[in-house]
Amino acid sequence: MTKPVAVVASLAGAVKHYGALTALDGLDLMLHRGELLALLGPNGAGKSTAISLLLGLTRADAGKVELFGKDPQDISARRRIGVMLQTASLPQTLAVSELLRLTMSYYPAPRTLDETAELAGVTGLLSRRYAALSGGEQRRVQFAMALCGRPELLFLDEPTVGMDIGARQKLWTAIRRLVGEGCAIVLTTHYLEEAEALAQRVVVLGKGRVLSEGSVDSLRSRVAMTRIRCISDLDAASLATWPHVSHAERDGQHLHLHSDAPENVLRRLLDADPALCELEVRRAGLAEAFTELTRDADTTKEAA
Repeated sequence: MTKPVAVVASLAGAVKHYGALTALDGLDLMLHRGELLALLGPNGAGKSTAISLLLGLTRADAGKVELFGKDPQDISARRRIGVMLQTASLPQTLAVSELLRLTMSYYPAPRTLDETAELAGVTGLLSRRYAALSGGEQRRVQFAMALCGRPELLFLDEPTVGMDIGARQKLWTAIRRLVGEGCAIVLTTHYLEEAEALAQRVVVLGKGRVLSEGSVDSLRSRVAMTRIRCISDLDAASLATWPHVSHAERDGQHLHLHSDAPENVLRRLLDADPALCELEVRRAGLAEAFTELTRDADTTKEAA
């Protein structure tokens, strides 16, 4: 018999109003140990409010909010989390090592300075003043501060903003290591490829409610669309009239098509142009699924 995975935080029927605005409308959300959950949604969907409730920064108007089975403002629960918010105001004159030691002092069993620095990729920054760092380097230090307390639940809000590709890849590696150690992670990001690369479960919010929930593959499967790219002299306008082609356009030598029945379209393409080359076929990604899900929510709201 499979042992159930422990729930580390939850929202049950959470409602939050800001004046006439309903930020959360009966939201149910559950976070499990050793899971990376990507919380996605357009601006105003309720992501920040949901996280604020779980962090104990604000109170729900209705519903139940728990952090490790306790009130989110309980200090014993708060010591088990780490937080990396989108913006942070930190003492500019302190060295990175001083910032990390200060943060470590708040936790009962923190990582060592060397372990923290190695995991976050900031070993070479320890002696430098925080103010002298680039934006991407400051984000890496903030990540180090979030994980130094050995958290069981880590909140990462747009963690790779300002990072170059190399730094982003290193942070992804560190995130995967933390999940492997059993840490639960809540990730909010506008880089959908980041959620696609890291998330075991994705929750898409809209208007304070869950629009969809599941694995990346399950969300992608909801969009019956495949991208086709090739070099051909065929006319894009004519291709757009073919059955099962929802979009066709030319970009220089290349044709780009969207299809909900790619096998049929590919056969016809090859028959129509035997000289066709550089054929690429790619199924819909999380970005397309996200667009469709949020568009459907807006359409439903307008129809109502």
